[in-house]
Amino acid sequence: MFASLSDRLTATFKNLRGKGRLTESDVNATIRDIRMALLDADVALPVVKRFTGKVRERALGAEVSQALNPAQQVVKIVQEELVAILGGQTRQLELAKVPPTVIMLAGLQGSGKTTFAGKLGRWLKDKGHTPILVAADLQRPNAVTQLEVVGERAGIPVFAPERGNMGGHDAVLGTGEGTQSFGDPVAVSRLGIEHAKARQHDVVIVDTAGRLAVDTNLMQQAADIRAAINPHEVLFVLDAMIGQAAVETAQAFHEGVAFTGVVLSKLDGDARGGAALSVAELTGEPIMFASTGEKVTDIEVFHPDRMASRILDMGDVLTLIEQAEKAFDKHEADEMARKFLAEEDFTFEDFLQQMNAIKKMGSLKAMLKMMPGMQGMREQLDAFDDREFDRVEAMVQSMTKFERTHPKQINGSRRARIAKGSGVTVTEVNQLLVRFGEAQKMMKSMARGGGGGLPGMPGLPGSGKRGRSQQPQRKKSKSGNPAKRAADERAAAAKAAAGPSSAAGGAFGGVGGGAGGADAPGAPGADPMADFDPANLPKGFEKFLGGR
Repeated sequence: MFASLSDRLTATFKNLRGKGRLTESDVNATIRDIRMALLDADVALPVVKRFTGKVRERALGAEVSQALNPAQQVVKIVQEELVAILGGQTRQLELAKVPPTVIMLAGLQGSGKTTFAGKLGRWLKDKGHTPILVAADLQRPNAVTQLEVVGERAGIPVFAPERGNMGGHDAVLGTGEGTQSFGDPVAVSRLGIEHAKARQHDVVIVDTAGRLAVDTNLMQQAADIRAAINPHEVLFVLDAMIGQAAVETAQAFHEGVAFTGVVLSKLDGDARGGAALSVAELTGEPIMFASTGEKVTDIEVFHPDRMASRILDMGDVLTLIEQAEKAFDKHEADEMARKFLAEEDFTFEDFLQQMNAIKKMGSLKAMLKMMPGMQGMREQLDAFDDREFDRVEAMVQSMTKFERTHPKQINGSRRARIAKGSGVTVTEVNQLLVRFGEAQKMMKSMARGGGGGLPGMPGLPGSGKRGRSQQPQRKKSKSGNPAKRAADERAAAAKAAAGPSSAAGGAFGGVGGGAGGADAPGAPGADPMADFDPANLPKGFEKFLGGR
């Protein structure tokens, strides 16, 4: 969505790198580039003026002139101001103290209200709630049927006492001659809340009608529904791809319905995304959710700070971690860690589990774009085909259970059978096995400390790779002096005969035997010089012994 804006801002900040001091002309040139980038992204002109004015004021202030790295300080200022115009803080749904919580959806026709109703219901269900959808859009052709299909996919019940417009013709609201009525949406909304109370649903999501453009009848109907059901939240669903028209639409709905939050739909599109940077600033209402795809699970809580980081190509690692926590099973992760430390072979069964977990997280391409600095590799990411996972999975599924756990036993005839069963060539099967063998070696190398370990670092505990402190001691070389060599051999023999007690005694100051033994120093009848050997003394030291 923000590809072009991100590219323009990243290129602008590259011009600041390496400058130890920023002049006023440098700041003015940067502000000019930022202004052009925002206008090209369809950001509303009043928002652009306020944004660039604040950035320029701060960039020429003391916080940049006195900074150790002025260029990085300017990037920090731009990020903070982006967060501010995106809403500042993350806004969560306000649930009623006494259920059910009533959530009303409003917006233009085609903005994605019905699809988002199913996504929001699924998101609430995953958090332990019991939502229900109410079909109050009785004007759009087959809107009730669509909501029922979406609810079935999301696993959410739908309350639809009226079938609405089934004939394929748009309804005309009003009471004049020629008016066609398909039911009363206000009455359906009231009945839906009563039904939810009776069935003990704690959240009611009301899907209302839309129009191709803002008109008086649409606003009046939405206002009547709001007055009748008194919702706790009114979410305005905005198509993020409609450009500058998003601002006028948002302001009209805010005046007519007084929504409490914004939902950005179709955020996975290729539009320039200026609506997201304009609506929160101009209406004063926060962006609460982002709809990022067609699946019922493609919904995200909107975090202004994370979105600003994505725009500036700083990545969104926190969202990536949250998605991974939901997708990966803790028991499977613990088992994989155990295998890793025990240096057990990584099998195709493990590979299949990891692949299924990654697929639960969504598109791999979208996940990679959340990593910092990946915007510069957009062409490579766009060329990546997610269906490659399906081909690999087909090859693994075509293997027998024995072959998945013993990949080295897959011979030529087995490879031909796997290729035929998965619809690929034998060459592709060979390439998969080669890559898998390299992955096994890499994991074993990591478990042992990186195949020799990092410099000065031992391997992992229990991994079978001895660290430096566990390496066998090098044998002491024998002396070339016969007398000294003989003395060394006698000392080694005496140490071996004494055993560990000698070391213990020596550690506490004893010359020979164990502490407290019969031959311990100071014991009755013990000669403290009994084990003394003059040959152990340095050469020429004999003259100091005084004739002993």
